[in-house]
Amino acid sequence: MKAAELFDLSGEIALVTGASSGFGARFARVLAANGAKVVLVARRAGPLEGVLAEIRATGGEAIAVAADVTEAAGIARAFDGAERAFGTVTVLINNAGTAHAAKLVDETREGWARVMALNLDAVMFCAQEAARRMIAAGKGGSIVNVASVLGFRSQKAVAAYCTSKAGVLHLTRAMAMELAGRNIRVNALAPGYAVTELNRDYLASPAGQAMIPDIPMRRFGEDGDLDGPLLLLASKAGRWMAGSSVVVDGGHILPL
Repeated sequence: MKAAELFDLSGEIALVTGASSGFGARFARVLAANGAKVVLVARRAGPLEGVLAEIRATGGEAIAVAADVTEAAGIARAFDGAERAFGTVTVLINNAGTAHAAKLVDETREGWARVMALNLDAVMFCAQEAARRMIAAGKGGSIVNVASVLGFRSQKAVAAYCTSKAGVLHLTRAMAMELAGRNIRVNALAPGYAVTELNRDYLASPAGQAMIPDIPMRRFGEDGDLDGPLLLLASKAGRWMAGSSVVVDGGHILPL
């Protein structure tokens, strides 16, 4: 089979959480460019509309749903909107996430809970909703949980983030065990440090630049570096993958 056929997403309905910026916006554009009908989900309606306009301007099909995926009602609204517009979601990209810096002795219950609610709980319950609806519709599909290289290695002052992403990796394996028999593949994508509009200034700072010697490829991730791995997990190219964690980090975890 030719590569274009393997990675073709025509006929797929993809829902991307955290689609208003960063990885999520890029993922949504890539999925649409390869044939999927895309549902953009995030809390901020304004930025969502910008991504939506970009996709439509290039001939893609998409809708935007402003919803908070840390809430059951928000998850239901996102999937209901997808079904009204396109049908049952067959590709879920669980991308929404957050982080904050706090030393372990200074972390608050509120800060810890906020990170877990979006980075781990929302992953679980968005995947649950997607799986329930796929099963009810008699369809299979792919769930891609966005983890992080920091799910494998620790870093100071981001204990909540590291722990949440480690949880995503193990949750992915647990999900895959239960859902593979239903023809629903669950895998994780674990990026390293990549430049986005959210972290560009920090990665360009002296503190950010000091990390480069620890990356064997001697650079941060750039636009396009995650496109191939994303399409592998979302498309039939990865049809025999279940419970895998695909690390894309320029070799950052190799010293471990």
